Amino acid sequence: MGNLTATIKRFISNKNTVTILAVLAGVIVLWYFYNQRVEAAITTIRIPFAINRIDPGTKIEMDNIDLVEITVSTTKDTDIIKSKAELEGKYLCYGTSVPTNGFIFASQVCEEKELPNSVIDDIPDGYAPYALKVNSQSTYANSILPGNYIDLYMSAKDDDGKIIYGPLIKSIEVLAVRDNSGKDVFWDQNAGDSAYLLFGVPAEYQNLLVTAELITTNSIQITPVPRNSSYTANPGDTQVGSDYLYNFVLSKSAQIMDS
Repeated sequence: MGNLTATIKRFISNKNTVTILAVLAGVIVLWYFYNQRVEAAITTIRIPFAINRIDPGTKIEMDNIDLVEITVSTTKDTDIIKSKAELEGKYLCYGTSVPTNGFIFASQVCEEKELPNSVIDDIPDGYAPYALKVNSQSTYANSILPGNYIDLYMSAKDDDGKIIYGPLIKSIEVLAVRDNSGKDVFWDQNAGDSAYLLFGVPAEYQNLLVTAELITTNSIQITPVPRNSSYTANPGDTQVGSDYLYNFVLSKSAQIMDS
């Protein structure tokens, strides 16, 4: 036993032996990685493609989708859709399209509720749409995004000519941002700068906001005031931000009594 141990020690301590073992280890490592690359290059999967062109904002119909076999390596480092199941009930986002025989990527796909055209349809009962005219400056260089909760501030001059300024409506969700031609700023790649912020608000507040904009005296202006991510993550109820401003607007308008 002792002779065997001594023989093994001499074998391992021999420089030629160490060199041979190192070379063999290197060859094994190289073979492993080469084999992995070869496997990836020759292994195939079947992924969906569009038989005919898919236009932006349209539903992805399953009878327009077929499968083609490609190598796994082709899909590496991409968000390419790899199964038909990922496309069931989905729509193609605005600002993108899929050509005939083209592959579809996850970044091109969205839910119906995310489409700009569904903004008005999804406003709850008892609510009304409101569009606030804005520009690049008042939206902080297009920094106000759909889904953000913000405040709407009002500035004006009172009857003595003094400046008044404060929150008219607090915690209101931005449903969409459109340019002057109605294109969605964050969906349509051909859209211009922000021109309108779209909201869905309780009918009473919609009436308040529209009334404020229609008053031609007192230099009334409504401006958006963005808040931080915590404000959006934990929104409170949409509510009047200042009773003084609320009553100021009402005092400048006639109240119509329902019959």
